[in-house]
Amino acid sequence: MPFNDERPASMSSGEDQGSDVESSSERCDSSDLEYSRESFTSDCSSKHCTPSSSPPKTLTLDEVMESARDLSNLSFAHEIIVNRNFHLETDSLPQDSLWKVVRDNVHKAFWDILESELNDDPPEYGHAIRLLEEIREILLSFLNPGANRMRTQIMEVLDMDLIRQQAENDAVDIQGLASYIITTMGKMCAPVRDEEIKKLRESTDNMVTLFREIFRVLDLMKADMVNFTIDNLRPVLQRQSVEYERAKFQSVLDKTHSALDHTTLWIKSALEALLLAAIPTEQTEGQGKGQRAVPGPFQVLNAAFLSILISDYDKSPLPETWVTDETRLREIQWQLRQSQAVNEVLLIVYSTFGGPIQGLPSLSDRLKRMTSVLLDGMHSPHFNLEEALEGVSAQICCELNKSLTERNYPALTPALQATLRGQICSITQKDNPIRTLVEDRVQQYFQALICDPKPQAKLEQVPAGLTAIKPELALMGAKFISLVNYNKTIYGPFYADIIRKLMFSSNPPAANPPQDTTQDSVTSN
Repeated sequence: MPFNDERPASMSSGEDQGSDVESSSERCDSSDLEYSRESFTSDCSSKHCTPSSSPPKTLTLDEVMESARDLSNLSFAHEIIVNRNFHLETDSLPQDSLWKVVRDNVHKAFWDILESELNDDPPEYGHAIRLLEEIREILLSFLNPGANRMRTQIMEVLDMDLIRQQAENDAVDIQGLASYIITTMGKMCAPVRDEEIKKLRESTDNMVTLFREIFRVLDLMKADMVNFTIDNLRPVLQRQSVEYERAKFQSVLDKTHSALDHTTLWIKSALEALLLAAIPTEQTEGQGKGQRAVPGPFQVLNAAFLSILISDYDKSPLPETWVTDETRLREIQWQLRQSQAVNEVLLIVYSTFGGPIQGLPSLSDRLKRMTSVLLDGMHSPHFNLEEALEGVSAQICCELNKSLTERNYPALTPALQATLRGQICSITQKDNPIRTLVEDRVQQYFQALICDPKPQAKLEQVPAGLTAIKPELALMGAKFISLVNYNKTIYGPFYADIIRKLMFSSNPPAANPPQDTTQDSVTSN
């Protein structure tokens, strides 16, 4: 269309692949992935290793816009690096959205004016010339720097000064220009668009409809060009991913002194929680009786990473260092909540009935699949969990009765069915013992992965009581640990600086600040 100020093409991340993050982080030095010295010392040789923040100052509009562009570039580059399925799609707006209504009306007005002008006697070519001029610029944008011959030909055929002169004399060959444009598009387009070009060549529509279709195909070709560039850029970004993302974030931090506020609160909350849970130690050399053990920097950061899984991102803002992975974190969190609910239901069923349904893997699989389907989408704000669990209870009772009667066991009594329904529906309560047990053990599982230098070996080692969701936990664990490893490789120096200030500042969370041994502690790890 002749309106280049439309919203940009929408981003489509496709299906996230945890291995994408892992493959990128594996290219980094393995010591980085194991809380390396470099990540937690302030004397790195790398230019961007030691984070710094600018003092508070009043920002100009240009500085704010530049910072926003840096953040946008960082998010865009990160998506390319971690998700090999990432690509851009032509804009697809919701059918009933206000933006779509406005855009469609503006476009319709342009095409109506164009049709009216071409049908005048003699024809008017004002809008047609602007149309051809934009098509020329789009075609030129597709050319490689060395395509001088094609560039010259386009400029000669779509010579706007000549076309304006022809228009004044009513001698513009619109049909011939359209034919040349379609032929040129056929030379430039990707093979996947050959069928679209063929339809344009065979079109018998009027000129206005033909040009509308030409612009539609040009939009597809623009998306193809961008995606081709992304595919070629991805290996380069992956080789330089850590330095690039760290430098971009430092650039944002230099312009916006508050760019680490949420990250600082996130780490501070983890530190305070550890101090609150610390057991008072006996009097030791250099410490008074009853002092609380001070957590080490790695313990603080591990606790912070674990809290990401259970945080409510709608109520508590995500740390700035995690915003580029917000979609992936939310998906892991949603999948985890659903898997936990499925596990809780199955634990209740097997603890209630025991022997008659033990050792039946086919029954267990059916109950699991059925429960998963009925709880699908439970993260949605409009999802009624209690109602869904009522349906789960009814279906489970039907499956159990069918299995029991097939094996000559008595069917469930109405009282037993009511008891089962009540127990299953009670998992909506936060203090439900089954729910508390499952959530605690899930956290134990992820904590073990976060703290282990070689977490891949522990993906299949789930705590007792979580066997029913072992495959799902292993998949989510692999994705989450890959994100954590990549995140701390990039932002480790920033985290180290924050932890150092929190633990050894004049007003640390602890009542009695310890000596600054962070660097020695990290080095020993």
